[in-house]
Amino acid sequence: MANKADIIIIGGGIIGSSIAYHLLHDGFGGRVIIFEKDGLYEFASTPRSAGGFRQLYTTVINMQLSKYSLQIYKDFSKAMAIDGEEVEIDFKQRGYLFLAMEEMMPNFERHLNLQNENGINSQLLQKNDLLNIIPELKIEDLSGGLYCAESGYLDPYSVMQGYIKNAKRLGADYIYDEVDSLITNQDQIKGVRMADGQEYFAPIVVNCAGAWASILSEKAGLPLPVVPLPRQIFQFDIEKPLKKYLPLTMDPTGVYFRHEGEKFISGYAEEIAPGIDFKWRRSAFEENIWPVLANRIPNFENAKIERGWSGLYDFNTEDHNAILGEYPTMKGYFVAFGFSGHGMQQAPAVGKCLSELICTGKYDTLDLTPLRVERFAEKQLIIEDAIY
Repeated sequence: MANKADIIIIGGGIIGSSIAYHLLHDGFGGRVIIFEKDGLYEFASTPRSAGGFRQLYTTVINMQLSKYSLQIYKDFSKAMAIDGEEVEIDFKQRGYLFLAMEEMMPNFERHLNLQNENGINSQLLQKNDLLNIIPELKIEDLSGGLYCAESGYLDPYSVMQGYIKNAKRLGADYIYDEVDSLITNQDQIKGVRMADGQEYFAPIVVNCAGAWASILSEKAGLPLPVVPLPRQIFQFDIEKPLKKYLPLTMDPTGVYFRHEGEKFISGYAEEIAPGIDFKWRRSAFEENIWPVLANRIPNFENAKIERGWSGLYDFNTEDHNAILGEYPTMKGYFVAFGFSGHGMQQAPAVGKCLSELICTGKYDTLDLTPLRVERFAEKQLIIEDAIY
């Protein structure tokens, strides 16, 4: 019965591993197999992400997901310890800061009110208050900013490995091989077919394959509006250190920057065609990021780029938010992708809630039905303003 399971999860990154961990931790007694085609996680999206964690969203569902996940990440190192060895995720709660020009402030004020109503401790800062956070900041063109001190950044790879190791400890089977297609029979999922032709069977299949997930789903005639979208990140050093460690800071231009140890990383939401592409271009930093950085903080004028990389968003082209739950026309087929860059931030909550949905047929901890598959057909999109 080696090729039979109770639940098959496609994709052993942070989302798939969080779901596997929560299923087993919450008492699911069946066999869980996780298929991951990239055993070294060399091209996985999680370790290639910028690691930002924020609560500064404009939709209630995203606020709830982040608020729950924040509490998990604050205690993650100890809670996920194995044999007394803690899982160090390097969570730096140095804040998250959106800088604002004058025309942006009314929107930020609306966002602030909604966030505060939903238990998010965000603040609307005035122009000169910004200097208390980043003393070197050039503020001539700014009017203020939206700030959340509880947020910050962490090491995504370590979080992912924490979930993987704990899922394995609880009995999850990780098989490092590529799923080629879904096996279906009319309106019921039956299992998966591997690239080498081998078949595995289960009454429940969860697609957590990230940037590759929609390709697999489309192949089975189960389309979803998600495309792989490359995003570049650059690491650099500067000659004269800053006085304080940075929050993850978002410039009005869309360029973001933060500390990475004693150095820095930066990126931006470039206009680029969808596709699976891991190339990074030094010229993108020099032409699109460096001028913005140097204009915002004089210390960044003397920047030396040290390395770069590119990772993939599983980008939801309709409303830029996760797609979660059972596919309405395929019994037993669950999806958890389309995070559009928020997967690491939302992984603890998504793992917990999908475990509940799969095991009991309903959500308990948080009601994630707004992110259901059916919302596209029902024209009930979740429009998030703060997308980067």
